[in-house]
Amino acid sequence: MLTAASKILNKSALATTTRAMPLFLSTFPSPTAAAPTVPPLRPPPSQNPGPHLRLPPPPRRALSFIAAAEPAGAPFRTPGRTMESLATSAAAAASAKVTYLSQRDAAEIDKQLMGPLGFSVDQLMELAGLSVAAAVVEVYKLSEHTRVLIICGPGNNGGDGLVAARHLYHFGYKPSVCYPKRTAKPLYSGLVTQLEALAIPFLPVEDLPQDLSGQFDIVIDAMFGFSFHGTPRPPFDDLIQRLLLLSVIGDSVKRLPIVSVDIPSGWHVEEGDINGGGIKPDMLVSLTAPKLCAKKFNGPHHFLGGRFVPPPILRKYGLELPPYPGTSMCVRVGKAPSVDISSLRENYISPELTENQVMPCPFNQFHRWFNEAVTAGLREPNAMALTTVNKAGKPSSRMVLLKGVDKHGFVWYTNYGSQKAHDLSENSNAALLFYWNEMNRQVRVEGSVQKVSLEESEKYFHSRPRGSQLGAIVSKQSTVIAGRDILQQAYKELEQKYSDGSFIPKPDYWGGYRLTPNLFEFWQGQQSRLHDRLQYKQREVDGGTVWHIERLSP
Repeated sequence: MLTAASKILNKSALATTTRAMPLFLSTFPSPTAAAPTVPPLRPPPSQNPGPHLRLPPPPRRALSFIAAAEPAGAPFRTPGRTMESLATSAAAAASAKVTYLSQRDAAEIDKQLMGPLGFSVDQLMELAGLSVAAAVVEVYKLSEHTRVLIICGPGNNGGDGLVAARHLYHFGYKPSVCYPKRTAKPLYSGLVTQLEALAIPFLPVEDLPQDLSGQFDIVIDAMFGFSFHGTPRPPFDDLIQRLLLLSVIGDSVKRLPIVSVDIPSGWHVEEGDINGGGIKPDMLVSLTAPKLCAKKFNGPHHFLGGRFVPPPILRKYGLELPPYPGTSMCVRVGKAPSVDISSLRENYISPELTENQVMPCPFNQFHRWFNEAVTAGLREPNAMALTTVNKAGKPSSRMVLLKGVDKHGFVWYTNYGSQKAHDLSENSNAALLFYWNEMNRQVRVEGSVQKVSLEESEKYFHSRPRGSQLGAIVSKQSTVIAGRDILQQAYKELEQKYSDGSFIPKPDYWGGYRLTPNLFEFWQGQQSRLHDRLQYKQREVDGGTVWHIERLSP
């Protein structure tokens, strides 16, 4: 993707379109006997699975998590972005103005990045390749677009493609590379060596099928960047023609998607597809800032990468770029295409869940799955849907956070004046649902609910941050208020009252509940909707109660 400026410096430069990728772990321990005591909620030791033994990447979601239990001491945390920041920045990005660069300005920016701003060529190329791979993951699900062909040109754009191939491999895809005109420079030779060490196949042009759609699910066009001039020479002229055929023939929904890196190969960097007969990619990954030709891009997916652009560049060139969500380094330009809701579906890829794999005790099985969710870095794995029913039989659901689990049940805390508390006072039966989308798993728990002891509520209340303690006092949950400013004013008054660090008493209307289970269901998504569902129910045996496992039809 790098420019004429790279020739001046005898280097290549590039920009980035990266999304910080989640950690994909596949942690499925072998069956073990039930432990005599239920283990505490804590993350197990990290594991290092092979690159193709992992779960599908999450769709359009960054990952972070907060551990469920909060025993004495600081709660377990890892960095992550909040849903509020995601929603805010996504909305801002959709409406933001975007600067489009001329070829000259793009070259000058590269020159600045690789000169006084201190970026190295290999650093920028690494960021760009990762960005391309991440943008692919944003749109093209691993379960449906596993086989990826990356066509690499001899220059910097081709180097971006080589890096993208490596990252796609580690994300679980099966990349193949067509690299007809290899560059002898050490940087490129090293990238090739890295791919060969992963056994990623390099395909000669003559071995590519005429119809690429039979062997691949995605094609990445990394042939020519914005510094390319002239007419493509063999074999790239033929390769561009093959991509052209893919982009104009066949059902637009089912045809092989084309992803172009920074500039669709064969396009003029400023005027675009001059003759109207060029590649029509489904996705364009612009780097640093979109080039002028991107205004002519009519495909459904346009992403921008290059969050590394420093303020001096923004000021000097008057760049207006959309805000990047959370920790991501790629952002969609413009609004996402409209979607037919009825067509949304996921063909889950998961290990089978069989009766001889799960633990005899459902609490131990829950701890196993919960710990795997924590290890995988899922955002708030302790989030659970709580469903209550009032005396009139009207159900109500909301998300709450699990704050403890042991052999006696599942614990959460709330305001005793809330709707859920009112429902539970009339009907003590309730249900919990944990949904770990990135692992294709859910756990249902049903049982009866009672308040936890005053001592237990007091202990947990004073383990919370002082701000959360004040918030619990201020909020009369589920009551109607005149506006948010009422809450903020009450909070400020309390904050001032306890500004000396004095003890904050737990309000009488706040405390915990414990659901004692009489049913568990562990659900593992599988292909073709043939999901695994294992249910634990209690049975009376010899005067005692035991858990019985049975399989349910999906």
